[in-house]
Amino acid sequence: MTSTPINAFTSEVFTTETMDVPGGTETILRGGRHLFPLLARAFDGIGRIGVIGWGPQGRAQARNLRDSLAGTDIQVAVGLRPDSASAADARAHGFTEDDGTLGDWIEVAATSDLVILLIADAALVNHHGKLFDVLRPGATIGLSHGFLLGHLRSVGGDFPEGHGVIAVCPKGMGDSVRRLYEQGAEINGAGINSSFAVHADPDGKAVDRALGWSVALGSPYTFRTTLESEYRSDIVGERAILLGAVHGLVEALHRHYRLAGDDPITAYERSCENVTGPIARTVSRDGLRAVRQRLSPADQAVFDRAYSAAYQPARDLVAEIYDEVADGTELRGVVLAEQRLATRPMAGISGSPMWRQAEAVRARRGERELPVDPFTAGLFVATMIAQIDEFAERGHPWSEIVNESVIEAVDSLLPYMHARDVAHMVDNCSQTARLGSRRWGPRFQSAYEQIALPAAERPADPKLVDAFTRHLVHDALTSAARLRPSVDIFVG
Repeated sequence: MTSTPINAFTSEVFTTETMDVPGGTETILRGGRHLFPLLARAFDGIGRIGVIGWGPQGRAQARNLRDSLAGTDIQVAVGLRPDSASAADARAHGFTEDDGTLGDWIEVAATSDLVILLIADAALVNHHGKLFDVLRPGATIGLSHGFLLGHLRSVGGDFPEGHGVIAVCPKGMGDSVRRLYEQGAEINGAGINSSFAVHADPDGKAVDRALGWSVALGSPYTFRTTLESEYRSDIVGERAILLGAVHGLVEALHRHYRLAGDDPITAYERSCENVTGPIARTVSRDGLRAVRQRLSPADQAVFDRAYSAAYQPARDLVAEIYDEVADGTELRGVVLAEQRLATRPMAGISGSPMWRQAEAVRARRGERELPVDPFTAGLFVATMIAQIDEFAERGHPWSEIVNESVIEAVDSLLPYMHARDVAHMVDNCSQTARLGSRRWGPRFQSAYEQIALPAAERPADPKLVDAFTRHLVHDALTSAARLRPSVDIFVG
């Protein structure tokens, strides 16, 4: 796979570099706090940044931007809807009406030069017109997700002319964006990687504004994508290896291990605890290939059988999800759900038998070092590689592939699942992700139970195993790992 022109960019403010990837190189910007003195130049023409919304991303990004821009003349303000329940929390974190850093969302949008729209996807679909109508002439629209573009294309709409449209998309949940930013005060460069996109650039300043935004969030490295590529990879990833597939996998494995005779706690440790703990840590620190390499020969054989059995069923599901995201089906489902959820909130998923063991399992941590379970690892790694291969076939750049399929999982989401459990994450993530996990998690669970687990009783496919050991993703991950200090996110 060769690098595509959309990934090359230049900056008048920051010094870029190239990252080796399979088939060529990609332009990236390495972040760090030593770049903060350049932010005023990057935001040339921006006197006020309005962050609309106080969800997980809004809460994190507003605080990071404010802290990074301290000492400049650029004000960061938060805009909320009238009577928002989030206002008290925003005030508690230093945004107030008295100093003009907290106000009505319409007023903040109307008085800001960069308007970052971080309300929920479905809410943005329903209310973007109100916000667009009040924008200052030449104001830049900022997004952290391409969902709105997908919606606008499906209804024949577009962004308003004369306005820059940029995106900076952190490859992790909002809490990770803030926590790793705070850790960056001690270890320069700690943070969550981000992609950026320039969709419209009427004044020629969009690239540097996007890069400045990413640097201010604390991103260790920033790579270029497009809004279309971003929302496809992001929404597919939520429904697959980042959340939906993990939910389906651990439910299927817990049942599998119970039927094989394990007690409930052991079955939980071999399924959920293994994925979120030793498997995730191994991938984060040493890469995907290390998961298999560190097993004994006998356990490698178990891994190989599980990997061979799970790869194709997982790949088929990822391809189906991708098609439904690309043609708008999945996006329309999210928008339609907004009407139902106004009167019928989603029920939690934590009532299934396996989640009753979570507290007992967490209490046992520290008693021993839990080893990687080779069967669980084979199924999980096969699913991750299936998503990687689907993204590569669809033309996504390597930076996007490894961040959306691996780094976001092992450095942001799985650590939170380890601290809280997978069910907690499914019940407390964004509405778009919750809907996707509820729709596709059971599909993955069924595929594992009905196809992969029976197939795992057969010998491994040597061609599939060889393809894994030689996979180009290992080189791409090695290159990406060089751009970020080794920092494990702290989850309090």
